[in-house]
Amino acid sequence: MSILDVPGAKLSYEMRGSGPLMLMIPGAGGDGGVFAMVAEHLAAHYSVITYDRRGFSRSRLDGPQDYDRRLAADADDVRRLIEHLSDGPAIIVGTSSGGLVALEVLARHPDVVRTLIPYEPPAMRALPGGQKWIDFFHSVYDLYRASGIQPALEKFREQAFTEADRRTMARAAQARTSESLHANAVYWFEHELRQYPAASLDIEALTVHADRILLASGRESRGYPCYEVNVALGNRLGRTVVEMPGGHVGFVAHPAEFAHALTQALGRNRPRSDAATRR
Repeated sequence: MSILDVPGAKLSYEMRGSGPLMLMIPGAGGDGGVFAMVAEHLAAHYSVITYDRRGFSRSRLDGPQDYDRRLAADADDVRRLIEHLSDGPAIIVGTSSGGLVALEVLARHPDVVRTLIPYEPPAMRALPGGQKWIDFFHSVYDLYRASGIQPALEKFREQAFTEADRRTMARAAQARTSESLHANAVYWFEHELRQYPAASLDIEALTVHADRILLASGRESRGYPCYEVNVALGNRLGRTVVEMPGGHVGFVAHPAEFAHALTQALGRNRPRSDAATRR
């Protein structure tokens, strides 16, 4: 593991492989270890960077935090990582909440983005009737405050994800230490569960760079909210949704197949002009 000092935090990151730079942004829980298996397969083609988002796991906070601008801070962390590791733009893959961060990076810092893959981002304001999901996440938070982490997580997963995803999430949790899981869950409940799904995307800025966006969702997630977010974004940005193996956490359940499908999709999706991504 390596450390990059950024304002207010120390980011812990790891690099695998060689080739074009690919940075992977984790979602809820914020721990880059969720990509360990898929990153090993992707490393045959890319220099893969995985990291813990600030406030999660090994990326410790060490200064004041502006929680009203936390999404912007997450995006700035990605910019700093890419600029630290490369002289040019990178492929950015963001899953779940990490997909929201990825979209924020493209809107705010397009110079560091070669291709952007937001995988099932929970941008609920993009959905017709999305307010019901924002209200649901607030009810999950209320349950967490009243009854604790586990009942709230069960309610959250039961409504938002497939049964196969829920099983994969449960197995992944068993592989982590209870102390780390608890700290990450508390940080997520307090600072992300309600806030990130309610964030408004800068559609105008994203439209300018739409040819760099590869919308990806798990084929088993059809009908679930995060899949439908990408459908709605595709309609607004003129992009189609590429389906990947599995569901919301298909990169964990099917790492080899997911890596192959992602590599194939990236080969087909090339921005109209590489000059657009140069500084």
